[in-house]
Amino acid sequence: MHDRGEFTLETARAANEEGEDALARWVGAFLASRGSNNETLAAALAQDRHWWVGPVQVPLGELVRLAGPEDEALCTVQPDEWEGDVDAMQDSLDGGWQPPPLLAEYREGCLLLEDGNHRYEALVRAGRTHAWTLVFFSDPHARDEFRSSSVLEH
Repeated sequence: MHDRGEFTLETARAANEEGEDALARWVGAFLASRGSNNETLAAALAQDRHWWVGPVQVPLGELVRLAGPEDEALCTVQPDEWEGDVDAMQDSLDGGWQPPPLLAEYREGCLLLEDGNHRYEALVRAGRTHAWTLVFFSDPHARDEFRSSSVLEH
């Protein structure tokens, strides 16, 4: 379930080394993959130019989860499905699994978790404090502001 083969922290890093266009292609392919199943976000990101940072270590407390079983979640997930997926991921984490980076949008000073809500919750439950994250921005000035922020560990 959690082996996404070519979509690992290492392949995200390699794409980042090639440049923002390569990283954007990696994200699009990852989102459209069987493991993510987030083709809608992939298509939305492909519509406009975005700027990227990552993968970087982000404190979990800085990320705003958008999906979950809560009634107020932007994208609600059935509680049984949520718990089953999160439990399986937490078991994988306990077994040494390194999840693919989370995907967050930087908007008005907030990091909105656009993809990886289940992974995020599994990391929280496993007692982790940080997550490898790819962050995207609607303009390069916001990216530069984020790069110099205290959110990132320098």
